[in-house]
Formats: sequence, structure tokens, C-alpha cells
Amino acid sequence: MNTVALLLCLLLFTSIAQSESIEWPAYGGAKGGGHYTAATQINKDNVNDLKLAWTHRSGDFVAGKPSFTEDLTAESIRTRPTSFMVTPIMVDDTVFYCTPFNRVFALDPATGKERWVFDPQVDMSKESITNCRAVSSWIDQKDPTASCGHRILLGTLDARLISLDAKTGERCADFGNSGEVSLHAGLTEHASSEYSITSAPAIINDTVITGAFIQDSHRPDVPSGVVRAYDIRSGEFIWGWNPVHPDRPQTDAEGNFTPGSTNVWSTISVDEELGLVIVPTGNSSPDYYGGDRDGHKDYYSSSVVALNASDGSVAWHYQTVHHDIWDYDVPAQPTLVDLTINGVKRPAVVQVTKMGMTFVLDRETGQPLHPVEERAVPQEGAVPGEYLSPTQPFPVKPDPLHQLGISPDDAWGLTFWDKSQCRKKLAQMQHGPIYTPPSLKGTPLYPSNLGGNNWGAPAVDLKRKIMVANTKHMPIEVRLAEQKDCPEGLPFPQLGSKYCVIMTPVVSPLGIPCTAPPWATLAAVDLESGDILWQIPFGTLKGMAPWPFYHLIEGGMEMGGPMVTASGLIFIAATSDSYFRAFDIENGDELWKQKLPTTGNAVPMSYTYNNEQYVLVAAGGHFTSPEPAGDNLVAYKLSP
Repeated sequence: MNTVALLLCLLLFTSIAQSESIEWPAYGGAKGGGHYTAATQINKDNVNDLKLAWTHRSGDFVAGKPSFTEDLTAESIRTRPTSFMVTPIMVDDTVFYCTPFNRVFALDPATGKERWVFDPQVDMSKESITNCRAVSSWIDQKDPTASCGHRILLGTLDARLISLDAKTGERCADFGNSGEVSLHAGLTEHASSEYSITSAPAIINDTVITGAFIQDSHRPDVPSGVVRAYDIRSGEFIWGWNPVHPDRPQTDAEGNFTPGSTNVWSTISVDEELGLVIVPTGNSSPDYYGGDRDGHKDYYSSSVVALNASDGSVAWHYQTVHHDIWDYDVPAQPTLVDLTINGVKRPAVVQVTKMGMTFVLDRETGQPLHPVEERAVPQEGAVPGEYLSPTQPFPVKPDPLHQLGISPDDAWGLTFWDKSQCRKKLAQMQHGPIYTPPSLKGTPLYPSNLGGNNWGAPAVDLKRKIMVANTKHMPIEVRLAEQKDCPEGLPFPQLGSKYCVIMTPVVSPLGIPCTAPPWATLAAVDLESGDILWQIPFGTLKGMAPWPFYHLIEGGMEMGGPMVTASGLIFIAATSDSYFRAFDIENGDELWKQKLPTTGNAVPMSYTYNNEQYVLVAAGGHFTSPEPAGDNLVAYKLSP
């Protein structure tokens, strides 16, 4: 080969290398979750060189009053700030994301400049929440360059499924009715705000699948939690799975899906090779009283359920909480990873829970790959009419990432005075081990219904088989009251049942949690051995406590999730101190941090474009955050 030819080959190779992208094509980085990127340009040696690359602002946010440290009321929820929980996707050299108002933006991945914006015209005055975690992407393998050959799928707060042309942002006219399908169809009568789509639709082959967020503590007969599948080209309904006992009818006499069933509000995973749709289910309605469920609405509640993608039939299911009356629903996307356990390689599902427990299941059968024990749990103290499961499942490995239960001996304070007040408060409640039932006296949930672990889901290093999870350690009191004694305006009235529920954070007169810090931790778990490799305090109280206390106490309030890279980095924001951090996955050492415009209560993502790796996080707050709401989508890359 002569010199000219060699140079041409080198130039061609360089051009191809520079044009190649490592995408982030789905909410979890892949259709099976994991929050993992194979990109390695940013590594432990150069992460300190990360600098701001660009910021995009949508304008879609509402300032409000945080409601974490106050009694949760209908008014406090109505006036709370927006939550910016989105994780963008990057596919076909474009970044796509949705706002709390369901607008969709398409951005240049190098500059953040807008290519198009779509507004579904959601009437926000009728909605009780503001949340959109992600959009989804589908490319037609038959004709990817055709109009709508690449589609963006959006689920809306007012229960529509919308298909957009990824190139233009225009509706795909061949999908449903002028580009959208109404998800109110097939449901019993309900208010608009009782049924919303907050998580990204799942896509398997040419099928799009969605669950829904349901106001399940409002009344027992809320709309069905049906999971539905549609043809991704036409929007034609294919199948629906209503999570009721298999011996009970899924529909009523009018053909509507039977109301009151558990819902699937979090993110769904798919296994295309096995043809499975793996869903995390919520608990049955109402959340905190189950005396009227008669068993059939509990059958699939608080479970991991594998559905056959072809027809929605159940392949297997595994229940993480029996007869859940604590709102310990399965909150996070099931994470799909292949693991070698006891010398046998198996396809696995890793499921974190609000209890801080991690279940590692066989993806083909649903059976535990690490041992799980059924253990006796408290049987005293339930309200009249309630019944309790005599046992609950406890994974032997991994160990829980959260203390299981609470007593007055766990009381903590900055001084002897506030510690004594906390001890007194806990002693007056019906305290005990985890699964102590909600009561008329009040029962402290520890872990709380916020977690433990929540919707941020874990990140899994696919090379090292290490799971990284952030955990909350914040107690909340749940007190039941007979309906005649219930105050007006409760956000969780449980209308139609015997009891309403009143929820209050368990804090001292100083407004500080009554349990010892850290109130947030970050942990790494070896999924194959089941061992916890390390667990560290996560975040600070900066912004929540005055100097010098925020320096003295480690581990602040958190809400969000992590991302991991093949180079061994963990990226996570999530903390109330508004920092975006990078950690070493091997030992938990903090390697980099950057102050965000406000709290980053979302899962980060990463991609490479034009031979540069970017790391993105949404910094717009959460309704529990002490920092103001915002609308900043922030991108970082290595400095030149």
C-alpha cells in the first residue's frame, strides 16, 4: 500500500471513529434497565476535568412549597413544586426528553440547541402531579428512513399515548386517532387526575406497552391498574392484563377492566430474547387498609410479574410483600443482568424495594437465585377488620440496605432535649419490627413508604456484576382513623373504606428526623456473591441545616438514582445539597462533585457523540426538596 492510500485509509478510519456514537436508547440505558454505559472516555484519572458543556431550559416548572417536613394534606400537595425526574434518551444522534408538563424536546447532543418541541396541551389545572420520567424510542427496521420510521412514544398525565416522528416532532397520523390513543378507554368512571402515565412506555419488537400511576389511596374502586399493549405502527389494541386473581374476571359486565386492582406505575423492563415483559406492581387500593380486599386484589400486588409479550399471559410472578398494607409497592424498574451464582450462569432479574431488600430472581422461572426465607412477622395491633399475613419474605442475601423496624431506643437528637422528645414520640406509637401493622395509635414506618429504595432504581455494572443503590433512611408515621374522625382535605382519604390515613414525618420539635444519621446512603453490592462491598453516607445537610451542623452530620435527604460507566465511575445527584457527584465503584471514594442550579432528583445518563462523552442530569428539584424547583437539563464533558 502506498503512502497516499495509507493516509486515506487512516483519515477514513478516523472519520468513522469520530462519527460513531454510544447511545442511551431507553430510560434505563437499555430496555432491561441498569443505568449503565459502555463509554469509557471519562474515567477515574480524568473525571476531575469535567466541565459544563451546555444547559437547556424548558421553562416548564412551578415554584411551590416543599412538603417533606409538614403533614401531608390535599392543600400541601396542590401547592407543592414541580418534580423534574426525567432521564433523557439519546438515539439517532438526538437527545429527547420530556418536561413535568409533558412537553417533548429534541436537542442537538453537542450543543443542547433545540431541533423541535412538541406540546400535547395537557390541562395542568386538572392534574394532581407533575412528572414525566422519560420518553421511548422505536426505529422501524423495515423502513427506518420513512416518515415516522423513527418514533418517539410519550405517555401523558391526562392518560394518552402519543406517537411522534423523531425527525420533526409531528404526530404520526397512522397511530390511533391522529397520532394518539386514549388510555381512558376500558376504564370505569374516574376523575382525570386518578389515572396518569408518569413512566416511559416499554417497547418490545413492534409493540408498545404501558402501565399507569393511579391515586390508589383515594378510594378502593379506583380505575384498574391494567397493563396494555398496542401495535406501535397503528395504535391498535393487542392485549390487556388486569392484575386480579387469575380465577376472577378481568373485566366487568360492561367490558371495562375490573377496578381497584394494583397498578404498574414504575418503569417496565423487557427481555426480547425470552419474549417477556417484566413489570413491578404496586400494592392494592387503598394502600393502608386491606380488610376489604378479600384476597383477589392482593394476588399480584407488590410483586415482580413476567408477562408473555405475545398475549399478556403470566409466565411467572414473585411477591415481595404479602397483603401489603404499608405502601411497600415495587417502585423501581426490574434490572436484567446475567449472573453466575454457585457456578451456574443464569439470566437474572434484580429487584430493589422500599424495604431496602434486594431480590435476585431467575428471569426464566421467577425463583430466587439467592435464598429467601419466609419469616414470622408481627400479628398484633391491626385495626378492627384487618387481617395480616403470618409471614413475609426476607432475602438471606444480599443483606438489607436499611434497618428493618424501629423502637424508642432508636431515638436520636442533636441535644438531650430533642432526643427525649423523639423517644417520647416513638414510645406513644405502635412501634416494632418491620411489618408492624398500621394502627389507630400511629405506626412508624422504618423504612418508610418513600424507601429504602425507590423509583430511581439501581445501577448495575455489567462487567463487574456490581449493583449500586441509594437508600433513604427517613421514618414516617402512618395513623389510621375511622372515617367519622377524619379531617377534611386529606390527600389519602381512602374513601369507601373504614379508615382514612394520616401521614406525618417522624421528626423532632427542631424539624430533624428522629433517627440517627446518615439519612441517606450509597452502597455497592456484589450481585453474584450477595455481599455488600461498601455502604457510605451520601450527601450533606447543606441547604437544610445551618452551619456548622451540615458539616457535622453526613448523609442528607435524597431522591433520585445512580448511573455507572464501564470505566468504574458512579454518577449520581439526588441529594438535597444540590451537588452532582462521581464515585469510584471499587471503594466508594468521592472523585468529583459539581454544584447544580438546584437539586438533581433524577437518574443521570451518558452518551458519546463526535468522539466526546457527555454526562447529563436533570436539575429541577422534587416536591420534597428544600431547594426551589427549576428546569435545568445540564450536560458535562471533559475540558479540551
